[in-house]
Amino acid sequence: MGEQKVSLVDDQQQMERFVRYLLNDVKALEYMLDNDWFESDITRIGAEQEMCLVFNKTHKPAPIAVEALERMQDLEWAGTELARFNLEINLSPLEFKGSCLRELENETLERLRIMSERLDPLDASIILIGILPTLQKSDLEMHNLTPVKRYFALMEALNRQLKGSSYELHLNGIDELHLRHQSPLLEASNTSFQVHLQVAPKDFVKMYNISQALAAPVLAMGANSPIVYGKRLWHESRIALFQQAIDTRTSKEHMRDQSPRVSFGNGWLDGSIMEIYKEDIARFRVLLAADVEENSLESIANGEVPSLRALQVHNSTVYRWNRPCYGISPNGKPHLRIENRVLPAGPTVIDEVANAAFWLGAMVGMADAVDDIREFLSFDDVTDNFTKASKFGIDSNFTWFKDRKVTATELVAKELLPIARAGLEKKGIDKKDIDRYLGIIEARAKLHTNGARWQLRAFTSLKNLVSREEAVAGITNATMKNQKLEKPIHTWELATMDDLNHYRPSKIRVEEFMETDLFTVQKDDIIELVAEMMDWRKIRYMPVEDTKGNLVGLITSRLLLRYFTQKNSPQGKDKSLVKDIMIQTPISISPNATIVEAMHTMRSNKLGCLPVVKNGELIGIITEMDFVRVAGRLIDQMEK
Repeated sequence: MGEQKVSLVDDQQQMERFVRYLLNDVKALEYMLDNDWFESDITRIGAEQEMCLVFNKTHKPAPIAVEALERMQDLEWAGTELARFNLEINLSPLEFKGSCLRELENETLERLRIMSERLDPLDASIILIGILPTLQKSDLEMHNLTPVKRYFALMEALNRQLKGSSYELHLNGIDELHLRHQSPLLEASNTSFQVHLQVAPKDFVKMYNISQALAAPVLAMGANSPIVYGKRLWHESRIALFQQAIDTRTSKEHMRDQSPRVSFGNGWLDGSIMEIYKEDIARFRVLLAADVEENSLESIANGEVPSLRALQVHNSTVYRWNRPCYGISPNGKPHLRIENRVLPAGPTVIDEVANAAFWLGAMVGMADAVDDIREFLSFDDVTDNFTKASKFGIDSNFTWFKDRKVTATELVAKELLPIARAGLEKKGIDKKDIDRYLGIIEARAKLHTNGARWQLRAFTSLKNLVSREEAVAGITNATMKNQKLEKPIHTWELATMDDLNHYRPSKIRVEEFMETDLFTVQKDDIIELVAEMMDWRKIRYMPVEDTKGNLVGLITSRLLLRYFTQKNSPQGKDKSLVKDIMIQTPISISPNATIVEAMHTMRSNKLGCLPVVKNGELIGIITEMDFVRVAGRLIDQMEK
């Protein structure tokens, strides 16, 4: 968001005033570009580090950002993020030369170390990861919104724009995710490492188009977000999740094109950065306003550099994966930057800086290698590559120059790494640092490994031994362990059962523990069908639901035994359907209850299973065997 002092647009007069300032900012920016006001004799880089906070014992999201920041009031570079379980640090701008990449790594590590020390009394830790594997949909309810005015304003503004009744997520990978949510706070699932590159105005069009072309291979090598709410989805699920989380559009009977506020863009940049700003104003209504005092055109007339606050506020509510940025340098001159929002957080700081080095070097190197990248790639192919990289990560196959098909690893190893090396050498980056960071990218390509591949392999391996909930806890713990050692991802061993040694399930919610792959029947089904299904699936309990998915009954193996025993007796001769023998009002439990509450309910009522129900709808089930499995894990831990 950037701007702290923003508000909802509550009346027509406020809207008109803000839009006039916005249009003035556009004119002022055009004037400064036309009259060469911009800094162009220096290149700087910068970055923003987003992170998740997790409790040490459970590895679950720790919604303690407000309390944490109270302990960090002296750290001007530490700030809030959208959710209470996220924080962000802003890193110092550095001139793009010499040891800047090592300085970026060292500063990031030092600031994370300081923050970690302040978190120790709260029994919480930092984890760098695109999407936290232990995150659940229930963590994204509004009570976890960071209590900052601009965040409330943004949520309400998006809700006002919502065309349908809810926000929807639809993602398919190894697993499937189809769910509705009542707020755009789903956006807070994502954390990233955003890299900035200062660009001279005369080079902006060329460099921005290169950044679009490079987005796919850079993302493919750095993907680190494959698990969402316990589901294995896209290798970089952040891309689709972010777009859908704040997508206010709804399905229509017609085919009118409407752009989402999160997008890759609609075409190449042709003449100026102004094309982006003007398109975003034309396509997207103002969401938020600010109390702008500065008349940017008057500032220009007085020879002063304006802050362009209205334009900055609007730009902060349109989320391009390569975002143009305007700023004012310490010397008072305005400058332009390209913000790379593609890269996820993690897996380690050295991996993040390697991703940044690859992108920064390739940007400079590609600018030397080609005059106009549009002559070699169509925008449709670039967009398609980006979607493929989001879905398949390092496993992607791309369309590259002159319609050539190439794998991500071959493209990076044989073509882009030499270009990136040449670019870093041109900027005078220390040779040992070039070798250090690009060597990591080269090793990923050679070993076909990145954060997403590691998570998927580790999760699948663990899931064959333990529950889904335990598997995500295991890979989260293994990730934190390797991050503390600052080991690049290509050197990591897969997570093992040992990574569950500190696992403590008492605070787990039912929704994290329940089985959601359900076999159910309806009350008018014949009893013999139920018996066969339960025998086929080796299950002892069968929920009964209506056509809307609401729980209406429960069949148990004991009820079936009684039925078949009495089938030919007077008590059983009139019974043939599920409704004749089912438990009419089975005891159920909420998905937000804890595992301890579920255990108490089952023990006190002598139950073998508990259907999980929300607003009458059956969403899962837990059985006594689930508790036997957890008890077994705890006994194993005690023995170790």
